[in-house]
Amino acid sequence: MEEVGLPQGRVRYRDSGSGEPIVFAHGLLVNGLLWRKVVPLLEPDFRCIVPDLPLGSHQLPMNPDADLSPPGLGRIVDGFIGALGLERVTLVANDTGGAIAQITAANHPQRVGRLVLTNCDAFENFLPPAFRPLQWAARVPGLLTVALQGMRFDLLRRRSPMAFGWLIKHDLRGAPLEEWMRPFLSSREIRRDTVKILRGIDSRHTQEAAERLSSSDRPILIAWAEEDRFFKISFAERLARTLPGARLERIPDSYTFVSEDQPQRLADLIAGFVRQPARLGQGVFPPA
Repeated sequence: MEEVGLPQGRVRYRDSGSGEPIVFAHGLLVNGLLWRKVVPLLEPDFRCIVPDLPLGSHQLPMNPDADLSPPGLGRIVDGFIGALGLERVTLVANDTGGAIAQITAANHPQRVGRLVLTNCDAFENFLPPAFRPLQWAARVPGLLTVALQGMRFDLLRRRSPMAFGWLIKHDLRGAPLEEWMRPFLSSREIRRDTVKILRGIDSRHTQEAAERLSSSDRPILIAWAEEDRFFKISFAERLARTLPGARLERIPDSYTFVSEDQPQRLADLIAGFVRQPARLGQGVFPPA
C-alpha cells in the first residue's frame, strides 16, 4: 500500500490499473478491502484508487487535532484526491462513505465529476436507527470500547444485529471481518478517532448536502440493493427524485455491501456509467 500525507494525518491507499480515475470510499468500521472483489474487474480499463479512510478500521491514526466531523471527513477526501493531482474523479461510495461522498461532492465540486452511490446514509438516515446506539455509546468515555468487545469473536461478528451478518448476504465467511475490526480493538488511537467520528455524525450534514446537490446536474448513478435492512430502497428513490443528474439501478439478491454480494453487477454498472460522455449539463444517462 502507498501513503499520502495530509494536514489531518497520513492515509494509506491502493492504486492499480490505468485510465479514467475511480476513487472508492467505504463506510464505518471497514476499510478499502470492501472493494476487493470489484476493483479487479475494473482495473483493466480504469485507474482504481482505494484509500483506507479514517472511519475506524484504518491502521494509521489521524493527528489528535484532526477534524473528523462529516464535513472534516469530506475535506480529507478532497485533500486526498488533490494530493494525487486529480480532479473531477468518479467517486464510488457505500454506507457511511456514501454520506461523506455526498458531502464531498457538495462542498468540493471541483474534485468529483461523477458520483456512484451504493446503499448508504442519506437525508435524515445518518446513522440508521439500528446503529445509533454506537453514537450514544461514543458519548460515554470507554463505553464504545466495551460495547464492541464482542466483535473479537467470529460468531458475534457474523450474527450480532449491529455486525456484518445483516450487511453481507453471501460468502460472509470469506469476508475480512477480523481484519476490519482489528484496528479498533487493538489501538487506543484508532478508538479515539472512531469516537470523534461518531460524536460528529448529524443528519443535518446529509440533508444540507442533498439540498446543495439538488441544484447540480452532476452525473450520479444510484446502484442500490433492494433487500437492504438499513438503507431502504425508498431512500434511493428519494435521492433519484432529488438529484437532477441521478439514475437509479436496482440490484437484487444483495444486502448493504453490494460490492460483496454482487461485485460483477456493480462493476458492470460503474464501467458503463464512467464510459458515458461526462460533463455538467448532461446529467441524465441511459441505462448501461
